[in-house]
Amino acid sequence: MQPDILVFETDEGGNGSEIHLEERSDLQVERSGRGSVHHVAFRVDNEEELRKWIQKIDVAGFPNSGFVDRYYFRSLYFREPNGILFELATDGPGFAIDESVDHLGKNIALPPFLESKREQIEQKLKPLVTK
Repeated sequence: MQPDILVFETDEGGNGSEIHLEERSDLQVERSGRGSVHHVAFRVDNEEELRKWIQKIDVAGFPNSGFVDRYYFRSLYFREPNGILFELATDGPGFAIDESVDHLGKNIALPPFLESKREQIEQKLKPLVTK
């Protein structure tokens, strides 16, 4: 018997808008390592919607971060029973909070809580080569 696969779709559908969920109890428990995905992120419209999800995740009993302010967006991180990490993140306020849209991407934008580490962060960055 084929396991049920649930399909969740967002907005108008199409490429990149579907999640296919298959519950499998016959596989090994998830294990992080080379080639694994750190987490899967999903978009929520705004902070109000995020707070509703926080309540749902709490009621479901999933271990979670609670509300996290990342300055450019707000998030919730939680693990499903197999240990896979999921993130729900708001669209805003976005990177235009620091600079005008015309200048986005011209400088390295850091949230205030990382400014004290700017030199360390910039030293580890490798230039992007474009052709």
